[in-house]
Amino acid sequence: MTQVTLSNLVGTKLLGVAGAYNSQSNGMDVYICGVTVLTDSSLELLFPNGHQLQPHQEVTVHLDNRTGVSEYDADLKVYRSSFKGIVNTVTSQKILLDAVDYEVYYGVDIVKSFRKDGYHHPIDNRTAVNLPFSPLTESPEIDHTENDNKIGVLLTFAQKQPHTTVMAFLSSVEDDIFFITFPSTFKAKLLERNNQCYFAIDSRASFTFEHAIEWNYSIIKGEVYEIPKSNPAFRQIQELFIQKNPWEMGFFSLPEVTMYHVKATQVVCPKQE
Repeated sequence: MTQVTLSNLVGTKLLGVAGAYNSQSNGMDVYICGVTVLTDSSLELLFPNGHQLQPHQEVTVHLDNRTGVSEYDADLKVYRSSFKGIVNTVTSQKILLDAVDYEVYYGVDIVKSFRKDGYHHPIDNRTAVNLPFSPLTESPEIDHTENDNKIGVLLTFAQKQPHTTVMAFLSSVEDDIFFITFPSTFKAKLLERNNQCYFAIDSRASFTFEHAIEWNYSIIKGEVYEIPKSNPAFRQIQELFIQKNPWEMGFFSLPEVTMYHVKATQVVCPKQE
């Protein structure tokens, strides 16, 4: 039986979102990068504008095969992975990353996994607290220029290195981000321990690896709030969210679904600088 390789699932050359903790700022550095899958356990990352990563640093890279996928459904049938690795070698625009742990999902199923011998998931002893409620009382003006970007990448503060996941989203002209999930998910539990996050939106539909300098994207740093169902803004945002992401409609019928509001504190838009 032919072995399924990482490159079979996500491709050999693709766009990635990389996150690493910055020991000097106690924050997170986030990059949109080109990814070449070398083997099932090693990647080459390309940063056209340079990077601050160092040998032996822990880096998480979000990988998926969204390019060429025009329609989504509730099962999110794209191959996707939060690839956790350690920096091996570094040049001014590239790094080599050796895997320590990842799972590749298709829908809700794990179709491939890797774990380096001796690796264990770090224990998270941080205290969980309820998220603050959003200050919004009505929906802000929606950014319709992002209508074709159905999916973005959420980066949350897991122990040792960031966690990444794809999310359907709605955005405002003031760079608010709205998404829904269940409180029982890993990402939601991380937000209860640290309500800071990053959200990356890229023009993946027009991405070409060969013209890296023309990559167009936004990286939004923000604080995460909950929008309770009792807030009048909930129903307004729900309607707009479903208009953009109709396959998400069924989730709103589930009592445990929760709406989150990322209020931007910093936005990076390279092509607008």
